Amino acid sequence: MIEPTGRLVEIERLGPATFPTNWRVARRAGDWSLVDPAVRVRVRADWPLPPDHEELWFERAGPRRWLRFDPTQTKAAIVTCGGLCPGLNNVIRSVYLELTRNYGVPTVLGIRHGYLGLTAEGPPPEVLTMERVGPIHRMGGTILGSSRGQRDTAEMAATLERLGITMLFCVGGDGTQRGALAIGREIRAHGKEIAVVGIPKTIDNDLMYTDRTFGFDTAIQIAHQVIQVAHTEAKAGVRGIGLVKLMGRDSGFIAAMATLACQEVNVTLIPEVPFRLEGEEGLLAVLERRLDQRGHAVVVVAEGAGQDLFEGGPEALGFDASGNRRYHDIGLFLKERITDHFKAIGKPADLKYLDPSYIIRSTPAICTDSALCDQLGRDAVHAALAGMTNVVVTRLNNLPALVPMEMTVSRKRVIDPQGPIWTSVLAATGQPPLLR
Repeated sequence: MIEPTGRLVEIERLGPATFPTNWRVARRAGDWSLVDPAVRVRVRADWPLPPDHEELWFERAGPRRWLRFDPTQTKAAIVTCGGLCPGLNNVIRSVYLELTRNYGVPTVLGIRHGYLGLTAEGPPPEVLTMERVGPIHRMGGTILGSSRGQRDTAEMAATLERLGITMLFCVGGDGTQRGALAIGREIRAHGKEIAVVGIPKTIDNDLMYTDRTFGFDTAIQIAHQVIQVAHTEAKAGVRGIGLVKLMGRDSGFIAAMATLACQEVNVTLIPEVPFRLEGEEGLLAVLERRLDQRGHAVVVVAEGAGQDLFEGGPEALGFDASGNRRYHDIGLFLKERITDHFKAIGKPADLKYLDPSYIIRSTPAICTDSALCDQLGRDAVHAALAGMTNVVVTRLNNLPALVPMEMTVSRKRVIDPQGPIWTSVLAATGQPPLLR
């Protein structure tokens, strides 16, 4: 066994685990697959490491031999927050099945419309049943509903206590996990024992210490199809341009990976790499040369790209209800500027603009995402019953891992402009390395 040379990242626990694991889990898994807490997952060398460059070893996720809670005496709750994402229903179903079928938890509540459902203004929770969750893995969206916005932490914690909740599963992105962390701390400050476990949902794949968040593969699949449509439209037009705007507020993973999957994109724009419109290597000149040479072009832009091109930048728009900075619409901006440019030089372009954001968000999960959802949901249950709290279940180096919520939301995961993903995008598109 390799001796860890860096920091062992510890997970917060509600107390010692003294209940032997449920016999269903032990019989199904066998002693060989019950995870020893000493087993660690190492952060690989090419991850962005903290400023002190220490190596990190996270605890491995999975079923434990000893539990903090007697499953037959617990009550669980599931909440889905933020924007829709493929796989939400899959996670709900897998959490429910692991709790009830394999551990024997008698009651699982669905908190409706995100954290709003934990306040007096929100709708009451529903008791989940097999009839309710049985078919939902084939559906997009979330049967529990969702919402954005910050809620009163003390009120939410009090609601959980009033409902007799033992464990809360929070499905959402960084904003959701920040809210979950606040709830967990509030509960602990009052000496209560409620496990708060996060399941990372961000379609942008921008959560730290996570190889891949669920919904991302589905987003790439649908984005690929949309780019192919844009390419077909561009080739059919006279000096045709297909302009596709994809999700990606702070990270360009969807735009980059869809570009690589499709291989029909001529320019990809992401938040991590600034670009300019004017000048010899500006976007407009690049498109002009492309149309003169080949007669058509495809541009893919992430929604957070080019924000510095707007007067006042994103700071001028303030923040939304979830505390995220509002961004200007780069897609419509580019549509207008590109069209005006080619009119001005006397070479009009036939531009078709596609924004599939809500189509992608609402579609059912594809196979790879469905499998990931199932693994994350079940790992979250194992962690909660073992008494872990303020923790997020992830995949690191393709292994199940447990990461403290505080570390997960510490900063965004982004594309390295000098790294292999962006280098591959430049090779596939043929665009200049920097448009600025």
